[in-house]
Amino acid sequence: QEPVTVLGQIGCDSNGKLNAKSVILEGDREYSAGGQVPLDLSELQEYSLFPGQVVIVEGTNSTGKCLVVSKLYESGGAFLAFQHGNDGFPSADTEPRLVLVACGPYTTSDSIAYDPLSDLVDVIVRDRPHVCVLFGPFLDAKHEEVENCRLLGSFSDIFKLCLKTIIEGTRSAGSQLVFVPSQRDVHHDYVYPQPPFSYAELPKEDKPRVHFVSDPCTLEIHGTVFGLTSTDLLFHMGAEEISSSPGISDRFTRILKHVLTQRSYYPLYPPAEGLNLDHESFCAHAALPVTPHVLVVPSELRYFVKDVLGCLCVNPGRLTKGQVGGTYGRLWVQPPEADAPHRNPCVSAQVIRI
Repeated sequence: QEPVTVLGQIGCDSNGKLNAKSVILEGDREYSAGGQVPLDLSELQEYSLFPGQVVIVEGTNSTGKCLVVSKLYESGGAFLAFQHGNDGFPSADTEPRLVLVACGPYTTSDSIAYDPLSDLVDVIVRDRPHVCVLFGPFLDAKHEEVENCRLLGSFSDIFKLCLKTIIEGTRSAGSQLVFVPSQRDVHHDYVYPQPPFSYAELPKEDKPRVHFVSDPCTLEIHGTVFGLTSTDLLFHMGAEEISSSPGISDRFTRILKHVLTQRSYYPLYPPAEGLNLDHESFCAHAALPVTPHVLVVPSELRYFVKDVLGCLCVNPGRLTKGQVGGTYGRLWVQPPEADAPHRNPCVSAQVIRI
């Protein structure tokens, strides 16, 4: 029998977790009427699959009941091009710029006092980064004081106090501030993609340097394209991925490669339990418009800095870990030169303990 080449989405044949014996390929409604076929992966030496992954499969289906896969490709087989635009925070200056990235919680688990946040503000004032990207949660829905309703003010009031501490505390540094919401921000909308924060009390003098963006978000900072998301896609996808990959044993690298080649900030489908997916806005706001130079993916998993397909991927960790301080990230970026447009503008990256 002649092999056939088909395009479809990876799924599971049951309600359980995906495994090598439960993989199916599902077609779209327009061309395949949602048809499904089980996949036999026994002839593949290497694969990495997860529910929702769009793939191209080559194989034979001699019985009409199962497709024996001989070759498997990521959909498209390539990632998007890098891009150098002129929006965000462009600059004609070719000097390296410091970008600080930090992810909440900004309180320890045994206190609602924002002492770790105060320490971070001191770091910002000391180092004077050009841009600070701050990911939620700013008031963590998982904090014991929140879960037991022992707060002395409303969720919204405490969040505004937190913002005021950051904005006023860093005013002398003059840093641009970028706030990215989190699904764990107890006062905000529990939906993905997640809209930006609203803060009507923002002082007029601070408006030019304070920016509220959505989760996820693609942002250009001085010629460097940043991909930002506070959703723990590493944890979500790591729990669902199956692999036989002698070439790439690093699970983080495999997952990040999937994000770039699938061209989506959240390619997992169905989404992880507890993530409220807005299907109407997902395609418009969760797709990767370009391959970013830097992809920031905060996670509960161990912090790292990795080069994946030419994209610098950073998990800065969380600013607090239980009752102790955690980590944050520092990136030095330099706009690409005209004679080397494909060089990654990130000069150096560090993950530092607070």
